[in-house]
Amino acid sequence: MTTKHRRFPDARKDIAASHEVEDTPQTRAPTYRLAFSDPDFMCRDELRPVRLQLELLKPEMVLSEKGIESTVVLFGGARIPDPEFKDKARTKTLADLSKYYDEARDFARICTRHSQKFDGREYVVCTGGGPGVMEAGNRGAADVGGESISLNIVLPHEQSPNQYATPELCFNFHYFAIRKMHFLMRAKAIAAFPGGFGTMDELFEALTLIQTKRMAPMPILLFGKDFWTKIINWEALADAGTISADDLKLFNFVETGAEAWDIIENWNG
Repeated sequence: MTTKHRRFPDARKDIAASHEVEDTPQTRAPTYRLAFSDPDFMCRDELRPVRLQLELLKPEMVLSEKGIESTVVLFGGARIPDPEFKDKARTKTLADLSKYYDEARDFARICTRHSQKFDGREYVVCTGGGPGVMEAGNRGAADVGGESISLNIVLPHEQSPNQYATPELCFNFHYFAIRKMHFLMRAKAIAAFPGGFGTMDELFEALTLIQTKRMAPMPILLFGKDFWTKIINWEALADAGTISADDLKLFNFVETGAEAWDIIENWNG
């Protein structure tokens, strides 16, 4: 409802007014606080359903107001280093995987150039907003003057927003489940780069939703066939019958951003 048609008091004005009342034992009591501006109340376990709803609503409302219709989501390891700093990687394997930082950055550039043809409404790069592959995705969008979405989450380490994240599209989450919903709600394609448990979790949830027809099919692009076939024996899953042979068609192995974009552009699923 717009301010012009508002029938009831503005909530923000009531918050301000509640801070200007006379200081008495009654007004100092926690019970006197307006419920929606009382952090102690909002953080109670009983309010978890409300907090879940708020985390679903806030990014959705902002993205809708910005007119963003679709995204290309980049999943990948926070520990994949920028090749410029690969000599500081904790393992030789991570140093070798640094090439995927560059591939993610290049792929994000390609997506963002196409997004700009749609005034930044379609094919908007979306990452987890942290370091590694996530940083590369936001950086690639910034390289060509585009905006990108960052879906951060509160963690003890690794998840401060990277410097290339577009501030106005940088969100923070408490709930992994709601964050993963937002990754998928506007996705037109998902690119998964080498990563760890978080990357696997995000990738396999998307694959499961498509496999079970709870989500419409889309291009699922696995960057680095050598990595993915070494980490996961896909054929063994099909041979065992725990997935069907057709499930192996839900994703494509790619090596470069150009190859990945070609699949997206020619997708007819």
